[in-house]
Amino acid sequence: MEILEKLKNRERLSYEDGLKLYELDLFTLGKFANKIREEINGKKVYFNVNRHINPTNLCADVCLFCAFSSHRKNEHAYTMSHEEIMNIVDDTVKRGTKEIHIVSAHNPNVTWQWYLDIFKMIKEKYPFLHVKAMTAAEVDFLRRKHGLSYEEILRTMVENGVDSMPGGGAEIFDEEVRKKVCNGKVKSDEWLEIHRIWHSMGKESNATMLFGHIEERCHRIDHILRIRAVQDEAIKNKKGGFNAFIPLVYQRNNNYLKIDKFLGSVEILKTMAISRLMLDNVAHIKAYWATSTINLAMVAQEFGCDDLDGTIEKESIQSSAGAASSHGTTMKDFIELIKTSGFIPVQRDSLYNEIEVY
Repeated sequence: MEILEKLKNRERLSYEDGLKLYELDLFTLGKFANKIREEINGKKVYFNVNRHINPTNLCADVCLFCAFSSHRKNEHAYTMSHEEIMNIVDDTVKRGTKEIHIVSAHNPNVTWQWYLDIFKMIKEKYPFLHVKAMTAAEVDFLRRKHGLSYEEILRTMVENGVDSMPGGGAEIFDEEVRKKVCNGKVKSDEWLEIHRIWHSMGKESNATMLFGHIEERCHRIDHILRIRAVQDEAIKNKKGGFNAFIPLVYQRNNNYLKIDKFLGSVEILKTMAISRLMLDNVAHIKAYWATSTINLAMVAQEFGCDDLDGTIEKESIQSSAGAASSHGTTMKDFIELIKTSGFIPVQRDSLYNEIEVY
């Protein structure tokens, strides 16, 4: 079969090749994906000690898949004060947290300065903390609300302490699918452009893909290839880039996207393996345990993935839709699970510098 020859010869795979990969059996895909994973990262499984903070869930946009956001008349809508945020940061630093991950809804009632003050306060008090903040969807919302350019927003984020960007808001890049699941949100070309600009500033970011809802396999392959193209540009320019790709499994509860059939483990693992095979220029594929469950995330380490994300401590976005991630996990549990699975646990920082190998 031609596709097997391409895999054996490590040829760069096309859109048509990506679709053919789905026709292969899971263990064939796993064999090839795992080989690449071990060439790049050996038997290491990465994780970091991080804390997710979601300062507000009040949102101007309505994404059908989202169970986290609330609206003005919703009794569960909230906006945290800066004091509340810093109390969380103070508390989590005592437990050795290295990264603060800040993602919010698109709140129409707070100012641009409100965000900047959050970043600045954290960085001034704890300069050693890595601040990962502001999805491209949030950046686009601020551009529309305040009339700023993407460049102005991103530059000001850096000036106020943001070190890297998360990959949220990508969802699925096909615009017809986006119209159905997140109409009004950042468009796919805009999401990609925001990350291009961020990379041109010498900064790194993550990229995500939300799959398992109304999208089809062809949409996933298209999405992955668009990420690969942007990464090619970053490599050519020798600036920034995506340090990880994160296939996020759609969570089914408490939202307006009525899905009758959900993906099984085989399709999820195939998609993760294909991500490793197609993204020949991205070093890490993350099985984000908060969306796939910790057990399936560990299995995914045999199918091309090399990262589990982090301890999180408190997670609101995925758990609102049914994920069992609201209270995070512990570093001890991570280390024991990775070791008993036959891998080497590696605590990393946000940019994949190794802190400790266990």
